[in-house]
Amino acid sequence: MWSKEEARSKKQEVRGQKEKARNESCFSPHASCLFVVSAPSGAGKTTLCRKAVDYFSDLRHSISYTTRPPREGEKDGVDYHFINKKVFQKKIDIGEFLEWAEVHGNRYGTSFNDIKSLLEKGLDIILDIDVQGARQVKVRSHGPVPAGFKQGSGIRSHKVFIFIFPPSLEATKERIRNRGKDNRETILSRLKNARSEIKEAVWYDYLIINDNLEEAFEKLKSIIVAERSKREKMIERVKRLYGEVLE
Repeated sequence: MWSKEEARSKKQEVRGQKEKARNESCFSPHASCLFVVSAPSGAGKTTLCRKAVDYFSDLRHSISYTTRPPREGEKDGVDYHFINKKVFQKKIDIGEFLEWAEVHGNRYGTSFNDIKSLLEKGLDIILDIDVQGARQVKVRSHGPVPAGFKQGSGIRSHKVFIFIFPPSLEATKERIRNRGKDNRETILSRLKNARSEIKEAVWYDYLIINDNLEEAFEKLKSIIVAERSKREKMIERVKRLYGEVLE
């Protein structure tokens, strides 16, 4: 027979093991959120995503791979991972991307392993990708893995799809023309793609019109906070804090 002190010690040990298990489960990939943000050119989605990462200490911005050359001021490994077309194709062939797409003649992709690594640390991720890539992420959440992607490379975390609009179609045209980074052919291509991308907004979870940057950011922050407070996101933490009541 155990003494009262030994019994109390054993009970505390068991409780500690349960608490540890609950705590660890809070930081599983299933508990993390993947925020997928898309927008037509000139909508300000990159600026909004960067502001969100600066605001939330446990939110990370996934760095995409691209075949396009760096623009002035861009740094490899910070803005993008800049690689050539041959290396990019090899990554496609071995199924390394969670999603990839060709946009305005250049390829962009998100590494499955990069995303998985961040989610396993219990971090939320914000993905700044176009509608082609966003649709791939959504499809892979609900169906078989598409051709060109390896089995088991899906992400099982909670996903939230957010679409950013410019103030109007005219504002979209003006912003694309005033970018100062593209030739006439690219500008026309961006204008055409913008219309197609706006049509895709109907299947996103949240829609934000960016007619004022700070107001749009407040809406983005509210979405992130609300999604983090959902039952499936919070339940393990609640169990850890109130396990005795819930058991």
